[in-house]
Amino acid sequence: MIYNFSAGPAVLPKAVLEIAQSNLLNYNNSGMSVMEMSHRSSSYLDIHQKTITLLKELMSVPDDYDILFLQGGASLQFHMVPLNIGTKNKIGFIDTGIWSQKAISEAKKLNKEVSILASSQDSNYQSIPSISLDYNLTALDYIHITTNNTIEGTAFNKIPQIDKVRLVADMSSNILSNHYEITDFDLIYAGAQKNIGPAGVTVVIIKKELLIEDNNLSPMLSFYQQSQSNSLYNTPPTFSIYMMSLVLEWLQDFGGIKAMTLYNEEKAALLYNYLDNSKLFFSPVNPDDRSIMNIPFLTNNEETDTAFINFATKKGLVNLKGYRTIGGMRASLYNAMPKEGIISLVDTLHAFEKQL
Repeated sequence: MIYNFSAGPAVLPKAVLEIAQSNLLNYNNSGMSVMEMSHRSSSYLDIHQKTITLLKELMSVPDDYDILFLQGGASLQFHMVPLNIGTKNKIGFIDTGIWSQKAISEAKKLNKEVSILASSQDSNYQSIPSISLDYNLTALDYIHITTNNTIEGTAFNKIPQIDKVRLVADMSSNILSNHYEITDFDLIYAGAQKNIGPAGVTVVIIKKELLIEDNNLSPMLSFYQQSQSNSLYNTPPTFSIYMMSLVLEWLQDFGGIKAMTLYNEEKAALLYNYLDNSKLFFSPVNPDDRSIMNIPFLTNNEETDTAFINFATKKGLVNLKGYRTIGGMRASLYNAMPKEGIISLVDTLHAFEKQL
């Protein structure tokens, strides 16, 4: 048995893969694979609309928000969001790690005035910083946060309540895994390849009042134009959206996001409990700010880290190597990772520690 702890592209539910496999050559008696269908065909448009409806139901998206299926990953949204949102040319960021830094960098390239309202850089991003409310927030177009920091293993377990300014969130690595209130945000974006499905589609959930026409923008970079065309301005990533629909149906059958959140908390607790009681392995993250999706852990010796990764790989636990600039190990426990995978990881940690 192989358990894939990759941070993304990540494990997909086995049931989803089996459905996709059975329909790969002939979807719904159409005589075609979804990969072959015209994105203007009724067969594909049914999939497209069904996926929007499923996401809206699962995340309780109000009617005054629109759902877009775009391309380019979260990395394009680092550029697209500041390009589309606001008129003041001032953006506030809560800096919680490498992905926050990338979003900050892109905003600066657009000559936006960037204000770092809080940062945990001084603590190597091992915690979520407290937000300073001394700044004149009304001067900002919006505040940007990264709800889950895939690399550092921290998360906003409580979303900051800020009434004076819009809130934008990169939710790439914990969308559909935590029960967030959509109305706490004005815009959410997320790459697919962690909890939504395979890489290729990027989800944007945006307040409709932010969809403002700007003829100076390329239609491909305009939220307004993408909304007007129902995310069909050009050929969308049709198969990725189809796979997303299967993942959403699987999540719905599981009991929805609230049920999944409880399951994810149980999974993460198994690993954190072991790490907190181990004499060899440890979590570097502040306990109050720990992610239930991405759990980095270390020993105090790089050679021992490497030895464990090799040991675990032989046991069928793959992609545990930490991010290249961080080192150590990282276990990504996305929705599709079964509890049995974490039990196997804990058993392997114990076996490795016992042999030393």
